[in-house]
Amino acid sequence: MRYDLVLFDNDGVLVDSEPISNRLLAAYLSELGHPTSYEDSIRDYMGSAMHRIHDLIQERTGQRLPEDFDDVFHGRVFAAFERELEPVAGIVGVLEKLAADEVPCCVASSGSHERIRVGHRTTGLDRWFDDGRIFSSEDVGRGKPAPDLFLHAAERMGAAPERCVVVEDSPLGVQAALAAGMDVYGFTAMTPAAKLAGATGLFASMGELADLLE
Repeated sequence: MRYDLVLFDNDGVLVDSEPISNRLLAAYLSELGHPTSYEDSIRDYMGSAMHRIHDLIQERTGQRLPEDFDDVFHGRVFAAFERELEPVAGIVGVLEKLAADEVPCCVASSGSHERIRVGHRTTGLDRWFDDGRIFSSEDVGRGKPAPDLFLHAAERMGAAPERCVVVEDSPLGVQAALAAGMDVYGFTAMTPAAKLAGATGLFASMGELADLLE
């Protein structure tokens, strides 16, 4: 099927930020007295909006994270992005192909608008996504795995959910896409295929994604 809209997750799909942000998140939580390994962070928080991190820590420990947690964490992440961030290998080719085929696309990410824009400016992906094609969990009441973000993005882009496909790399994102009634292709570069159960299709490289989107 030729889709009317392709919705891209950002972290780990467009920009190779998951190793950076999860390394820093694990270190910061450990620093605050909540021992967390890199593997723990990937398992528990990858694809999450910030409020889910707060909720899980409070649920598990009965303690609240500091009020400035988000600001401190994002400051560390943005500084690391400036030094280290790269686009995901092969994603530029996918975006060029979609543009050539006149298939609309947008970003629908659990990350903040600021995080998305910092990453795109650093990697040069800002040429593909103007403000009208960037949607964040900040825009809706509930983040993934709720379908709200994907439904909001589709509505704003003028596409029916059943004519949309989501590109995701986290279990939460796959769940959200399915709940929205959309097809979803799961990227297995960092997430085992078994954890992306229910996805319409799976791919391990952006070359494979380009074929799936044909």
